[in-house]
Amino acid sequence: MDFVLLLAALLVILVGAELFTNALEHLGERMGISEGVTGSVFAAVGTALPETMVPVVAILAGAASGNVALGSDVGVGAILGAPLMLSTLALFLMALFAAGKRGWSGTLQPEKSGLRRDSSWFILCFGLGVGTLFLPAHWSLLRLGVALALVLCYFLYVLQTVRASAALVACGHDTEAGAPLYLQRLRLGERLPSILLQLAVGLAAIVFGAELFVRGVEHLSHWLGISALVLSMLIVPLATELPEKINSILWIRRGKDTLAFGNITGAMVFQGSLLPALGIALTDWRPSSQVIVSVTVTLMAALYLAWLIGRGQALRPRQFLIFGLLYAVFAVLTA
Repeated sequence: MDFVLLLAALLVILVGAELFTNALEHLGERMGISEGVTGSVFAAVGTALPETMVPVVAILAGAASGNVALGSDVGVGAILGAPLMLSTLALFLMALFAAGKRGWSGTLQPEKSGLRRDSSWFILCFGLGVGTLFLPAHWSLLRLGVALALVLCYFLYVLQTVRASAALVACGHDTEAGAPLYLQRLRLGERLPSILLQLAVGLAAIVFGAELFVRGVEHLSHWLGISALVLSMLIVPLATELPEKINSILWIRRGKDTLAFGNITGAMVFQGSLLPALGIALTDWRPSSQVIVSVTVTLMAALYLAWLIGRGQALRPRQFLIFGLLYAVFAVLTA
């Protein structure tokens, strides 16, 4: 029964992702913004925002029930698991589907300046959050200051991304819709209200499908007997983040590489700044062996991605096999 639920959830997510990406392309085209803003900000935040509630709910529920330690473990695991999954498994799967059409030696052609910006901001923000793990617990003012700095960093990142939009549009990196708006078939036209309606329906379907997926995976995880911290690092991001990154798979299959990459790397910045800020403010935010393995693998993946971008050479799907390997290493070390 769990497997039937998982298949049904994936079907709902696929339909929702198709509606969402189609509407988002039309929204970006209508607003005259670059693919970088559409992918790294609109798509990334739109799909990552619902998952942000997972650690918040876990932490608050743990405090309300008196089981603070469990709530903190689930919250910290979900906070660190999201950027881990995005920087490893999500990038690997995107490259895997790209290789299906272009071959492992084919080229991936995202707009490099936006990808470089996302990568740099993520390393800065996530590195700052990781460093705070090792600050003494009684340094509460400094820890709170770091949390506020992470929030500020994200808004500076959004501002920089939006400011770069006009120049990118002038260079031909504007957002273009690849197909008519699906709601046109209901004779609603391609006006802004129709676009926003389809966007909302698509996002709602993705969230609903992800909820179903979480239930199915949760049942399987209990059967496997995984600890709360490891469960939240492995299962929660897999169930809540990965299905929504189907948007990137759809875009990469259609040759919209900037949107595909931006959907992942933009979410990395969102999840690598605002979520650690929540962890620092609401939990004891301390290192453990599983936490150290998680953040080490995440930073290794982020630095490798930055190196690939900084070389100035073409990106190829085969270069992204290392991301899948890094995720497998983490899974083996923490299982």
